[in-house]
Amino acid sequence: MIEILEADITTLAVDAIVNAANSSLLGGGGVDGAIHRAAGSELLAACRGLGPCPTGEAIRTAGFRLPARFVIHAVGPVWRGGREGEPERLASAYARAFTRALEEPSIRSVAFPAISTGVYGYPRDAACEIALAQMWAHQPRFERIVACVFSREDGALYSETLNRLRAQEGG
Repeated sequence: MIEILEADITTLAVDAIVNAANSSLLGGGGVDGAIHRAAGSELLAACRGLGPCPTGEAIRTAGFRLPARFVIHAVGPVWRGGREGEPERLASAYARAFTRALEEPSIRSVAFPAISTGVYGYPRDAACEIALAQMWAHQPRFERIVACVFSREDGALYSETLNRLRAQEGG
């Protein structure tokens, strides 16, 4: 089941949340900074020595002070016009996040932000297509997958895209 929520990802009661991380894994702005602040200094301590994490990859840590028991740090690409492998690397970031979730059998629900669409500049519509295609492909293995969006506009984009995907797939 894929659901779209306009919410603060740090407050969601899911087994794991995905962090739109930078390669250092040491926090930053946007979602990354919010997750680090909400999880507490223990998350930063856990991330020290884990990076750098290459673009398109993901690493799992504990969630510490978050409602989610785990954080999966996925590193998406910086948008450079789409001719430097950005679509493949963004799809890989989502796929690797799912791989890290599946490595922990207790993870049955996972929430994703819109990876790479903030300061990394990935066009929201293109990123949405990639994100939902990956969520659709992995949904049979999870009880709940959440696309956690920042705004009503993003929620509408995700809803329209998900409805189109369902129609194409006959479900």
